[in-house]
Amino acid sequence: MTSLYFIINIASFSIPFLYSFEKKMRFIKYWKAVFLSITIVAVPFLIWDVWFTNIGVWGFNPTYLLGPTIANLPFEEVLFFFFIPYASIFTHYALLYFFPKLGLPKKATKLITILLLLMAIVIIIFNYDNWYTLINFSVFALLLLYALIIKDTLLNSFYITFLVVLIPFFIVNGLLTGSFIEEQVVWYNNAENLGIRVGTVPVEDAFYAFNMLYGATLLIEKFKPIFSKK
Repeated sequence: MTSLYFIINIASFSIPFLYSFEKKMRFIKYWKAVFLSITIVAVPFLIWDVWFTNIGVWGFNPTYLLGPTIANLPFEEVLFFFFIPYASIFTHYALLYFFPKLGLPKKATKLITILLLLMAIVIIIFNYDNWYTLINFSVFALLLLYALIIKDTLLNSFYITFLVVLIPFFIVNGLLTGSFIEEQVVWYNNAENLGIRVGTVPVEDAFYAFNMLYGATLLIEKFKPIFSKK
């Protein structure tokens, strides 16, 4: 099915997009901040993607692609960096809308952040020669360090909402990495990662998602007050 990757993108995006017009939550009021933030984060991630595709860290199966490419990336892969973050970020804000008190205590959040940072550092030290692991956990560690320095309170709720987001994220990435279909849409070179998979999904993908979504959400929170004044 040459349109499978495109269908996965559209299916992931369509329901959150339609619910953005819901009268009570009115997620559309944040659109300027959301789309600007997603675009800013997408740029370095797309550069990263092009680089890793060119050096064989991962690649794409043409069987499931429509054909058009942008900078050696399938058109569908470019859409991924806009549609999947939008759906995930919508879920984050929807959960906070319906559960406004959702969040961990500050001390618990700080402890989790420190433990995750230490874990990332250890993984980096012992896997410096695996490109996907090295870059992914380096970005993860820098984001956590930044959060600790600025005493970010976003993580109080983000840790919880991210666990919820991981459910559809692993379903989507599971389809892309070969779950329930004959071949992989996206293949990974296991020599460049930890070789640990959740189903068919490399464990690094969860931290990749965190980096992309937390980075975008940080920017959204910065931009929301700016656009609300206009």
